Amino acid sequence: MNKSNYITLANKAANLQIKELKKIKKVLNKSFIQAVDLILNCKGKVICAGIGKSGLIARKISATFSSVGIPSFFCDPAQALHGDMGQIEKKDLLIIFSYSGNTSELTNMLKYANRFRIKIIGVASKPNSLLLKASDIKLLLPKVKESDVTGMVPTSSTSITLLLGDCLATTVLSKKKFSKEKFKIFHPGGNIGNSLLLAKDIMIIGNKLPLIDYKKNLSTALKIMNQKKLGIVIVLKNKYIAGLVTDGDLRREVKILSKKMNLQKFMTKKPLVVNENMPASKALAIMNEKKITSLLVVSDRDFKKNSKIKLKGIIHIHSLLQHGVK
Repeated sequence: MNKSNYITLANKAANLQIKELKKIKKVLNKSFIQAVDLILNCKGKVICAGIGKSGLIARKISATFSSVGIPSFFCDPAQALHGDMGQIEKKDLLIIFSYSGNTSELTNMLKYANRFRIKIIGVASKPNSLLLKASDIKLLLPKVKESDVTGMVPTSSTSITLLLGDCLATTVLSKKKFSKEKFKIFHPGGNIGNSLLLAKDIMIIGNKLPLIDYKKNLSTALKIMNQKKLGIVIVLKNKYIAGLVTDGDLRREVKILSKKMNLQKFMTKKPLVVNENMPASKALAIMNEKKITSLLVVSDRDFKKNSKIKLKGIIHIHSLLQHGVK
């Protein structure tokens, strides 16, 4: 087979799926609105179910709901026959995915839900299917062309089912006014969690801060700098930031320095400060741009002031790297 033809075949499949996915708009109707309202008003758990490829879609949508603070789990209809049905309570909501809607394994789950009056959102492509007949809200998927050479392998059909699930989830999040701050609570780890870190989340505070009174001399500053090992000392006057001295400042002035010299003669009087709610990734970008290793962190209120600014902490390049901030 001509390998140069691989890209052509892949593009053909991709273009077909993109075309078919546009049919999703047919599902964004009154029933979709009712489904969103049902999820928003659910007093229990949002339980997603499906068999085969539809089961994989259901797992993903359930994981999306869970990661944004909506209690959810996946329930395998086949396993539910052997005791897992006990996890489903009357106040819960079932979202069941099945492209054909006639998967035999769904029968007992549907009977159980109907018996205990558990609300069902059914997602299928056949209006007279077993699933949609038993559902309170019927989301009818459009017929789509599969993108493989036989036109039979679930490709476009799984993609559009996943897209509908994501549309449900993102619409619910918008109505709940979900924010990055809330997302960070439910997703503290990994690259996503790291990208949501703020300056205040990783700043150095308390006894680890290299602080010195403005009346002290260079000898004391050197001692503190060596103890704290951050390469800087922060000069305070009446508890407010007065200036900053770095090891670089000392190296540049080494020929004229005296250990009894007052710090005010060579400190940076208006050091760069950042807001405590600045994203840590932005703080790293500032460090790279300015070619520095530390930033002073102040409160929202003090960040807007020109004088009498109190220190809240320090962000050091090492802290950023340890937390995986990029």
